[in-house]
Amino acid sequence: MAKESFEDAEVATILNETFVSIKVDREERPDIDSIYMKVCQMMTGQGGWPLSIFMSADQIPFYAGTYFPKHHKYGMPGFVNVLQELYKTYTQDPEHIADVTSKVENALRLTETEKSVNRIKRSHVNEAFDQLENRFDKVYGGFGHAPKFPMPHNVLFLLNHSYFTGNKGALKMAKQTLDAMAAGGIYDHIGFGFSRYSTDKKWLVPHFEKMLYDNALLLIAYTEAYQLTKRDAYKNICNEMIAFVSRELTHPNGGFYSAIDADSEGIEGKYYVWEEHEIDQVLGKEDGKLFKAAYQITPEGNFSGKNIPNLINQDLKQVAASAGVSLESLTEKLVLSREKLLEAREKRTYPHVDDKILTAWNGLMIAALAKAGKVFQNSNYTEMAQKAIQFIEDHLYQDGRLMVRYRKGESKHVGYLDDYAFLLWGYIELYESTFHLPYLEKAKQLLDQMIELFWDNEHGGFYFSGNDNETLIAKDKEVYDDALPSGNSVAAVMLVRMGYLTGETRYLDYVEEMFYTFHDDIKTQASGSPFFLLSLQRMEFPSKQVVVIGPNSDLKKQAFLQQLQQIFLPNITILSFSEDDSLEKLAPFASAYRLIDGETTIYVCENFACKQPTTSTAEAFRYIQE
Repeated sequence: MAKESFEDAEVATILNETFVSIKVDREERPDIDSIYMKVCQMMTGQGGWPLSIFMSADQIPFYAGTYFPKHHKYGMPGFVNVLQELYKTYTQDPEHIADVTSKVENALRLTETEKSVNRIKRSHVNEAFDQLENRFDKVYGGFGHAPKFPMPHNVLFLLNHSYFTGNKGALKMAKQTLDAMAAGGIYDHIGFGFSRYSTDKKWLVPHFEKMLYDNALLLIAYTEAYQLTKRDAYKNICNEMIAFVSRELTHPNGGFYSAIDADSEGIEGKYYVWEEHEIDQVLGKEDGKLFKAAYQITPEGNFSGKNIPNLINQDLKQVAASAGVSLESLTEKLVLSREKLLEAREKRTYPHVDDKILTAWNGLMIAALAKAGKVFQNSNYTEMAQKAIQFIEDHLYQDGRLMVRYRKGESKHVGYLDDYAFLLWGYIELYESTFHLPYLEKAKQLLDQMIELFWDNEHGGFYFSGNDNETLIAKDKEVYDDALPSGNSVAAVMLVRMGYLTGETRYLDYVEEMFYTFHDDIKTQASGSPFFLLSLQRMEFPSKQVVVIGPNSDLKKQAFLQQLQQIFLPNITILSFSEDDSLEKLAPFASAYRLIDGETTIYVCENFACKQPTTSTAEAFRYIQE
């Protein structure tokens, strides 16, 4: 629409003469996007972007739609005709406009979430799994039909479901999806990182745009899959994704940019695709032949006569055997070839980078990097996360209030629920990666402010906008996980984690209330909120709190913590501190715990009821695994 209509003189003239035109960046104002997308879905039965809303001066819509061509085609009304007819109706039939806006207001009131008398329970988790299983693509992995989105929170749900219930089918679905995406063209095999979605069911042809949030959530998913399976392929993908983020999405001072466009020189994917002869030009005949065989590069191509490198249904052992080399030798040659191709690709016209630094998306990447640093025991990853969170603290607070975005020296827009919940996730992961208590203290401060600003005292759950945000036509409260997990979903999981970390059971009480607030939504479509259900899993299944007291210089303590960090233990929280640290305000339940005989001492508790403390790490592990 930007090219067809908004840059067109005829359309511009009509708009300027008859309407007040407002263009909204939905990443900067997700509150506006959320409310009016809901209106569009109510009025048309569907939503999507670009979103076109026509409203009265008091902000109430009377017409909505998504994409309009300039003139009538594809069975869709033309934008020019829509503008003319709506202006005519607005000026000549105001009663009709008033009737529509009144109905919209009433419909919005009916969508407000009220607390149910019923509570979600463990059976809803099983329902969500069954629904995902029914939609699972048994051939290519993922869920539903093309276009296919990564939806990492589905994978995270399946990994947790497998852990808590022993359901092998859940783990198999998660692994097949992760394997298929990593092999497909949705993954950039030259420069790394995932594109936004695949246009086909095989994950071959992506929409080439790369989003920070996708790569953050996928990094978490592949890291947790590695914890569960110890498959080196998942670790390698994580290392590659971080290399991409470090190289192409990182601000010099530490924050992360939002996205990289799909287009360069006006052509989608031009930066990423290859003609067969280009491979030979860069690599030479011998190495070129190997690379083309491995990544399925052909003269006819797989995308408009050009090639998207991919490993779909590829057997590299067979490629190595055909070439008369070992798999190890082939792997080494392919790594060197990819490096040469990346160097050559970097000479092309680079796609536009959206250099907004969004607090919410940065929170996700901080969480992902901190988790990867912890699991892979890689301090460089943790330091990237620490540098980014320092950037947020330095640039995205105004008078103690978190802001939405930073760009070119300016921070703007008072933060929403997602900003708080996602950054909270980052702080918690950083604490668990470093055991640096100030991160836990900041997490607690952020969580308390989030509750104060966004919590609905009447019906429970968190509003998307805070009580100091701009007032819109409705207050939105969402639990549905779309391309991103909802703010309520992430908030619920982080409340559980903070409740167990600090011993503040009031945080668990908020989650318990949310189980009533969102019962009707979960009952309607349990698999629509898979991340929210992670909070139920952590509350319904036994949880343990591990408290480790001892000097940080103690090698035995360090080894014990590092061993725990590498294991997938979603139902276990670890609080580590030295005897000199004061925990009376941060975690009062642990403030009375003491060393035994001056040695590092470990307390293992279940729902805050603790076993005898021990100085034996082997005995502590036995308690944890019981």
